[in-house]
Amino acid sequence: MISDLIYLLTGTFIFLGVATGIGQAIAWRFDPNDTNPTVQNLNARINAWWMMVIVLGAAFLIGQGAVIFLFAFLSFSALREFMTLTTKNRVDHWSLLLAFFVALPGQYYLIWINWYGLYSIFIPVYVFLLLPIFTVLKGEEKDFLIRISETQYALMICVFCASHVPALLTLDIPGFEGRNILMIAWLVIVVQISDVLQYVWGKLLGKHKIAPRISPSKTWEGFIGGVLSATLIGTALFWITPFSPIYAFLMALACTLMGFFGGLVMSAIKRDRGIKDWGHLISGHGGFIDRLDSVVFAAPIFFHLTRYAWAA
Repeated sequence: MISDLIYLLTGTFIFLGVATGIGQAIAWRFDPNDTNPTVQNLNARINAWWMMVIVLGAAFLIGQGAVIFLFAFLSFSALREFMTLTTKNRVDHWSLLLAFFVALPGQYYLIWINWYGLYSIFIPVYVFLLLPIFTVLKGEEKDFLIRISETQYALMICVFCASHVPALLTLDIPGFEGRNILMIAWLVIVVQISDVLQYVWGKLLGKHKIAPRISPSKTWEGFIGGVLSATLIGTALFWITPFSPIYAFLMALACTLMGFFGGLVMSAIKRDRGIKDWGHLISGHGGFIDRLDSVVFAAPIFFHLTRYAWAA
């Protein structure tokens, strides 16, 4: 497993090195005065990807505990970003404490001990029922449904869905023992490179917008080109998965489609709140949710398809 992971990381670093060289060449040729926002955004994205790949790669090499801790941290940061945009009342501190310090660590602890029967329903059932009880006991009815619904949706997206990425480590797949971390790498690569290629194809050929009021930069040309290109890359990487090439193609297609629609849904929420990015912590990428939106929509589908079709 380690050798496959090293090969994968080496290939990723080579790819980023080439991308960095191309980005710098474009800047030197077309933007010598640093005034072109498209070129600046491209290089900022590439620079941010270096840091993100290094962090993910280090967690992968350390092992399961580091991966679970990393995604718990990402969930905490994403949940914090989401909560800053929700409707809240002064009496909501108990529901926020429940979300951040019970639901979030509880979900990742259940994954750590591999209690599938509980982590698969902990937030959708138990937290879903307990959260409004904690809130209603405060006796504040103003915006009650909005306040509860927004918190519950934030937990579903930022914690429950995101936790399905490290949950892949708990799957018992015959003939694939000890290599589950490669499935996480495959999922992240396929979904994220789909986002990148949709951006590239959209810039090169994009003319017909999909939802101009929600995401003006998303075009049918970018969508089709990005999804197909990323699906083919996922198929080529079948050797790090338990899938055959044909199943790798189908799984990659499912993940890229869910990733695209996840990005569109999260863009609609941003437009509703009148913001461009969820945050500004990652230069060139916005906030944590801006990087996780595609992955969190794809991860539960990928997890359950893999579990029911390949796990023992």
